Parts: sequence; structure tokens; C-alpha cells
Amino acid sequence: MVFVVIFYAGNILVGKMISDLPPFTIACIRLIIAFVILIPIAAKSAWRYRFSFLEHKGPLFIMTVTGVTFFNTFIYGALQFTTATNVSVLETVIPVMTVILSITFLKERLNGSQWIGIIVSFIGAIWVVMNGRITELASIDWNIGDGIMIGAILSWAIYSIYVKKYMHLFPSFASLFVMTGISVILLCPIVLIEWFMLGIPTFSFPNHLVSFMYLGIFPSFIALVFYNRAVELLTPAKASLFLNFLPVVTMIGSYFWLGETLSLMKVFGSFLVICGVLVTTQFKGKRTNVVEYKKIS
Repeated sequence: MVFVVIFYAGNILVGKMISDLPPFTIACIRLIIAFVILIPIAAKSAWRYRFSFLEHKGPLFIMTVTGVTFFNTFIYGALQFTTATNVSVLETVIPVMTVILSITFLKERLNGSQWIGIIVSFIGAIWVVMNGRITELASIDWNIGDGIMIGAILSWAIYSIYVKKYMHLFPSFASLFVMTGISVILLCPIVLIEWFMLGIPTFSFPNHLVSFMYLGIFPSFIALVFYNRAVELLTPAKASLFLNFLPVVTMIGSYFWLGETLSLMKVFGSFLVICGVLVTTQFKGKRTNVVEYKKIS
């Protein structure tokens, strides 16, 4: 999950850097790159398990549209209108939403220590992005981009639940290959409409090329594989909790990459996030109605 957070923090930073491009265009091109990379790795496996994909096409489609097609599209759309700070604040809601859905649909139970860890981590994440001025949260200039982020929050929370329930039915690389391919098919017509309405965007090489290669390899491919595996080993609630590290890593990346300054308040907030994650992941919660799934080798 540490690598997942690093790759997704880069996703926010790079997404903001190329926000001059339309959001569906960014999402589609990065997925095309990921799909091409996955062809020699997963095409044969996907064909071998094609009947499994067809048998469970409903859950597969939901995982596709929530986790692959639209989650990052929502983020890129939000970055067109709002700041990276606002996006970071709103992404800290994802673990809370995932916990709620896990309790509701997976019958997952957390003990008191884990709830304390979640709350501390959530407060720490907001502390980082607000530089300790949490009381000023309500005074942030929220806009349509922040509303778009609600779609990202719901998408990733739903994706996490479905990964826990259904991802074990498919080989890891093959499932990602199929979901990426479906996403490209879904996004291509939308991109054409986007270009018709806004005009064909102007691409800058090599800046856009390097950015798209990063987005296609790390957030679109490697991070998803790692996250899906983390959900299997932990739970959706615990795995998503690590996303509270996003503001911390984004802050560090901004310091080294964009020349932004660090403050003592942000360091303290980072400490709260780390403590919250450690408390939540070190204590075992109670779980009911757990069904042990046999993995497909």
C-alpha cells in the first residue's frame, strides 16, 4: 500500500500538471497505454478464463466502471476546476466511506482501537492539507470540482467492496487487462464527443508523453495490482485507510518537485496519519459471516 499511495500521489501531481487537457482525454490515453503494456502479460490468461469473466460479468462491469473507467476521470475532471489541496481533503473521505460500506455489505466489524485509529488518521490528513488550520475548513472556496470529487469517493469505495467480494474469482493481471480494455471501449466515444465540443487538444511533446507514460504504467497498472492484493490480505477498510497518506506524500512530492515549503503543522499532521494507520492495522477487529474463498491459481 505504501507504493500505491506513492503512485497515486504522483497521479494527482501529474494530473494537475496536464490539466490543460480535457479529463476524458487524459483518462483514455493513460488506459490505452496500460492496455498495450498488459497485452503480452495477460492476454493469454484472459482468454483462458474468458468463461469466468462472462459468468461474473455483472460484478466485473461494476469493478470496471468504478475503479478503472471513472475514478480517475472524476479526479482529472475535478482538477480542471479545483485545487490539488481540495482534492487531497476530499480523498481523505474515501477510507471513511469504505468503512461504512464494509460494515453494511461485508459485515466487517472494527473494535474501539481501530475506530480511534481511523478518526486520528482522518484528522491528521485534514491537518496536513489545512496546515493545522482545521477550523478554516468550512471557509475553503469549494466549487464544481469539489462536487465532481464526490463521484470519485463513491466510485473507489464501491470498487474496494467489490474487489474483496469478487476479485478472487479472476487472475490478477487478466482481470486488469479485461477491465482496462472495457474502459477504453467505454471512454473512446466520450472522448470523440469531448473533442467535438471542446476541439481537438494540442499535445506538447515530450512533456505530455512522459506524463502519459507515468499515468499509464504506475497508477493505471502497478498501483491497481498492488491495491487489489492489499484488499485481499487486509480488508477494504484497512487498505483504503492508507489513502490518508495521500496528502502527506503529495506534500512531500510538492516540496521536492514543485518547490513548495513544509511547515511544522504539516509534519505534525503527517505524524497523526501514521499513528492512525498503525493503530488501525495492528489491532484485529471482529468479523462476522466471513466466507473463505478458494483462490484461483
